[in-house]
Amino acid sequence: MALALTQGDPAGIGPEIALKSWASRVEAGLPPFFLLSDPDFLRQAARRLDLDVPVRAVAPEEAAAIFGEALPVVPLARQVSAEPGRPDPGTAAATLESIEVAVELTRVGRAEAVVTCPIAKHVLYDAGFRHPGHTEFLAALAAEPGAEAPLPVMMLWSEELAVVPVTIHIPLRDVPGALTEDLIVRTARIVARDLRERFGLDRPRLALAGLNPHAGEAGAMGTEDRDVVAPAIARLQAEGIDASGPWPADTMFHARARRGYDAALAMYHDQALIPIKTIAFDEGVNVTLGLPFIRTSPDHGTAFDIAAKGIARPDSLIAALRLAGRLAASSRVST
Repeated sequence: MALALTQGDPAGIGPEIALKSWASRVEAGLPPFFLLSDPDFLRQAARRLDLDVPVRAVAPEEAAAIFGEALPVVPLARQVSAEPGRPDPGTAAATLESIEVAVELTRVGRAEAVVTCPIAKHVLYDAGFRHPGHTEFLAALAAEPGAEAPLPVMMLWSEELAVVPVTIHIPLRDVPGALTEDLIVRTARIVARDLRERFGLDRPRLALAGLNPHAGEAGAMGTEDRDVVAPAIARLQAEGIDASGPWPADTMFHARARRGYDAALAMYHDQALIPIKTIAFDEGVNVTLGLPFIRTSPDHGTAFDIAAKGIARPDSLIAALRLAGRLAASSRVST
């Protein structure tokens, strides 16, 4: 069986990094994957980039067998046509189809995991997309009929650091109001569970950052850490989860501090993403926890400005494919 790789926005760097990842499959030690896209579009992209990557249309079950000799592409129902660097809402239907099919194939056991190339939300919005983003769309696809969608948790992972933002894509001024004891507890439970079940950690150690400078200085610099974060940590500890904090965020991410935990929970987006993008800019992986299937993604966007220029680095996609393969293998062993 192989991993299902979605095409992402075809006007971005997704086609280039997918082709380059396959070309690096041996030295990178990649597990077999197939790309959900248009084979003719990929062939054109390979010619434009002067990449010697043969492309073969396959069924998902054939991908692993031919992965060594050609990039397996499972054709979409829609043709794909895009001008590099020129985002177009007309491509949105194929982009969404790629995601939907990848999820369905994974859920029915025809693929081992979902790996997603970057999308541009504004392109999808212009085409009528109604989900806040990629992760929320995946959560909606994961929901059982008539049931509430699961809470998706975004973890940015590298060998050196794993971070989880409790609140994500909201303005900074809205964070204190959105940050609740229940949200912190629900998020940390999912992180602890997935670190155990998918990453194989017997007793994951979670370090929770404070919201305010110096974790609030006992209420002198804001009361959220005392009144919201600390009670959440106490609840987690009472449940047997190894959670500590709230810690001042400015001293949580140096090398010695990182040895004391397996994942850091930050209270807002940049508090989490600045350290990991400083430490592992090219190798960071976006992992969605809390879904009934494995999903990883490169930790970067569509980069329309460099699309088809031959300079996009596939490092983060390679890391995402490698991690998805590792998690899938761990799941096979545990079952």
